[in-house]
Amino acid sequence: MDPLIGLETAVALLREVWADGAEAAPAAPDLGRARLMAVTEALSTVARHLGGLRSQIAAEVARESRPELGPDSLAKQNGFRNPATLIAATTGVSTGEAIRLVAVGEAIAPRTTLTGEPVPARHPFVADAVTSGQLSMDAASAVIRMLDRVALRADRTSIERAEHALVEKAPGLTLEQLMKVIARAEAHLDPDGIEPKERDARAERRLVMFERDGMVHVTAALEPETAAPVKTAIEAIVSAGFRAAAAGSAPDEDLRSLPQRQADALALLAQHYLGCDEVDEPLGGATVVVRVSLRDLESGTGHATIDGVAQPVSISAARRMAAGGKVIPAVLGSRSEVLDWGREKRLFTRAQRLALAERDGGCAGCGLPPGMCRVHHIRWWARDAGPTDLSNGVLLCESCHHRIHDNGWEIRTDGTGVDARVWFIPPPHVDVSRTPRLGGRARYDHVAA
Repeated sequence: MDPLIGLETAVALLREVWADGAEAAPAAPDLGRARLMAVTEALSTVARHLGGLRSQIAAEVARESRPELGPDSLAKQNGFRNPATLIAATTGVSTGEAIRLVAVGEAIAPRTTLTGEPVPARHPFVADAVTSGQLSMDAASAVIRMLDRVALRADRTSIERAEHALVEKAPGLTLEQLMKVIARAEAHLDPDGIEPKERDARAERRLVMFERDGMVHVTAALEPETAAPVKTAIEAIVSAGFRAAAAGSAPDEDLRSLPQRQADALALLAQHYLGCDEVDEPLGGATVVVRVSLRDLESGTGHATIDGVAQPVSISAARRMAAGGKVIPAVLGSRSEVLDWGREKRLFTRAQRLALAERDGGCAGCGLPPGMCRVHHIRWWARDAGPTDLSNGVLLCESCHHRIHDNGWEIRTDGTGVDARVWFIPPPHVDVSRTPRLGGRARYDHVAA
């Protein structure tokens, strides 16, 4: 497909959705909410098509500037040392961004054999998604970098399946959410590479403290195994503080920023460790869950994941964490407690919360860690006489909870137990067809084909 055709089509769509609102006031059109969303989506489509075209041109600039051309190199003829500096200076981006443009362009460009026969691009699924305007440059670059890292350690079929799965999952995810999926895909493709990286990361872990200008500065870099309990505890305290402020029981804390709350949470943890019994510690229900398959646990191969931490860990790290206490190992495939309580209890039990954390992976709407979420009845307890059953529960952060209740969204589940999937049904003013949108762990996890 000619990349200009896709770009021209996207621009034509943008003109169409822009037109009506711009007639009265072209400088600042009154688009209205529906048209505003249409313009936003059209602009995003234009940006993706433009990014694909930029990457292809960047790759061609690099080809015309290859070292063997010597003084005839396009970059040198224009007074630049290499193609990256030429692209950066011409387009106003950083040199690093120019290098990424070239890398994506080269990865999606059609190729030929030594005999002149055409062959597909190095990453054909990414190529199709970029040229069709489905994948942004940042997302394409992240997928390509991971696939290239594992190229020598994974078989070609597995890499192709992972590429296809990542390209299919990317639309609708933020770059941060996609990076989480990519990390888990890499752990699946290269399980033997996790432990060496953990050893390197563990050697680099650090916490530095110093005083300056009347303040004590604390800077830390922790690998997932060390960070998981710290992150979980601080998030639990901060979430409890936000809930208390929202309920009006902590009016003096309303003005604290998130960094200030996190600093106070760290101080609270230290006070308790030093034996300060007078300070209330809102850590009830805060749990570190390490998730691993029974097969991987028994064989010692594969990888494990930690709730709230994007980077997978090795089986050795999972075993160490479980042996240290205060960590729940969720071994998939084993038997569990009774999880359905009907109308006997209004509040979900600890076992149910853990099972929902297994199913939803955190907030089923936005993916925030389980420690920042609460269990909510899908069919309300009072209004709908909804039971306190696993199938009627969902993990939601406060923001997504209010969005669901206030804006007319509905939630449904299919399947049973922790294997069920969560679906969010938008109201008609968001999507006339009310097409269900996948939520929960199924949206953010990488599932090997």
